[in-house]
Amino acid sequence: MGTGGIGHFDNDEAADFANELDDLPAGERVALIRTTLETAADDSGYLEAPEGMLAVAAAALVASQVPDGDPVDDSYGPEEPLPALPAELRPLAVRAIDRVLGEKSELDELWEEPDRPSWPAEIDRLRTVLAAG
Repeated sequence: MGTGGIGHFDNDEAADFANELDDLPAGERVALIRTTLETAADDSGYLEAPEGMLAVAAAALVASQVPDGDPVDDSYGPEEPLPALPAELRPLAVRAIDRVLGEKSELDELWEEPDRPSWPAEIDRLRTVLAAG
């Protein structure tokens, strides 16, 4: 299948994204998260799986700073602490997650298999935390 596990950083694209964040100066990390979410939230075309995986990882980072959000403690997540993320990233992250779950999303298609029911539940929980925050 190639999508990895159900964790937000359980794929090569998200792990590489975490490493890229760690390599950036602290002041540039927010911009990378924002750009990643904007790319996924743009509904002008088909969302390829790698961009969807990056969007999920970026949204998980935003959600980790929301009350009731889960910390990103996965061994593949960023090791360097993130600065406080601006609140305006939350609705952008929701839009990106909506694209990941939408009809024009390769990632959603990859996880439609009947033996993979927990991935949509994880993404729905992530969206709920972001929308409530």
